[in-house]
Amino acid sequence: MGGMGTYFITGATGGIGTAVAELLRERGHDLILTGRSPERLDRLAARLRTGAHAATQLISTGRGGTGPGVTGPGVTGPASHRTIRTIPLDLTEPRRIEASLAQSELPGRLDGLIHAAAVVHLSPIAELEADEWIDHLSVNLVSAAELTRLLLPALRAAQGHVVFVNSTAGLRAKPEWSAYAASKFGLRALADGLRAEESDLRVTSVYPGRTATEMQRSVRAQEGLPYAEDDFAAPGTVARVLVSALEIPRDAVISDVRVLPN
Repeated sequence: MGGMGTYFITGATGGIGTAVAELLRERGHDLILTGRSPERLDRLAARLRTGAHAATQLISTGRGGTGPGVTGPGVTGPASHRTIRTIPLDLTEPRRIEASLAQSELPGRLDGLIHAAAVVHLSPIAELEADEWIDHLSVNLVSAAELTRLLLPALRAAQGHVVFVNSTAGLRAKPEWSAYAASKFGLRALADGLRAEESDLRVTSVYPGRTATEMQRSVRAQEGLPYAEDDFAAPGTVARVLVSALEIPRDAVISDVRVLPN
């Protein structure tokens, strides 16, 4: 991760995605943030404009990078090289991703793609209808595959790094977790296949255990159990492991890493 780079983050408004964006921004990298809600994306980009996250960078928060920019002390280089951009994407519709990206001016080089978006709905197989299987697979697997395909030319140009935020559910399926686990098992196959096919790229799968995020709050509610942040690993901790994988020297790759609450 030498010098300034450009990193594309899905699920940027979620717990782990936001924590990764904060860390990468603190290191001075350019970001392309995606999520379903334009409003939440804009709020995140505005927050990254202030404080420790971006004190020395120019940020452009318009969708597709066309909005107003601001500069801080020590800004160097053209504005287009010091930016945060937001792209609203609905990952429940993988076939529409290509058209959504076509409306945005994407960089010719991409140093990293971090797949942090995911959905989860707990249900026994006896009650899981086709639409719920399709939603899990569309968001958690097919959209990740499609985005990877579309961004491969830019990743190849930079000999970039693709990180899949998987889950311990991608290693073992528990009762009522079948659809989510199936999507994460598939995500592991996608990562392994990409690593085998694209020798110039580095590919990492991160398998967090239960993490203190809004998704976890929803899961606990679905389980009928209380939610207490201290019971789980912090999103920032998972993000630190993920960014560490991005930052190790190019003579090695962290291919798979589990991050479990202590």
